[in-house]
Amino acid sequence: MAHMEKRGSCLCGAVTLTLEIEQPLVSACHCATCRKWGGGPLLVVEGKAARLNSERNVRVYASSEWAERGFCSECGTHLFYRLKSDDMYAVPVGVLEGEDSWRFESQVFIEAKPDYYCFANQTRELTGEQLFAEFEQS
Repeated sequence: MAHMEKRGSCLCGAVTLTLEIEQPLVSACHCATCRKWGGGPLLVVEGKAARLNSERNVRVYASSEWAERGFCSECGTHLFYRLKSDDMYAVPVGVLEGEDSWRFESQVFIEAKPDYYCFANQTRELTGEQLFAEFEQS
C-alpha cells in the first residue's frame, strides 16, 4: 500500500512535523488518560516515522509503562502519543493539515467513554482489551 506524508505544526509554530500514514483515517480514544490530557476524547491519525523539526521544543511525558506523550514546550500543543516499543505515532488530527481528507473510522477504549457525549458517526468500536489483543497480534 502506498504511503503518504501529512504535515502539521503546533499552535505557535515552534514545532512542525511530518507523519507517514497509509490512509487518512481518524480514531478516537476514550481512555481516562487521554480524556485527562486533552479534556475530551483524543482524536488522532496513526502513522509511522514522525519527523519533528525542533526536538528542543518538544517535551515528552511517560504516561504509562508502554507509551509516552509529546507536547510543545512553548505553547503546550499536544503533538503525539507514541508506543515505546515501536515507531507507531498517534498525532492529534487538529495538528495536521488537510482536514477535508480525513475519515473518522474507529473508537477505542469504548468501555471507558462517559455518557455525557456520543459521536453520531458509525465507526468500529474496540474495548481496551480488544485493542491490546490487536497489538499483540501485529
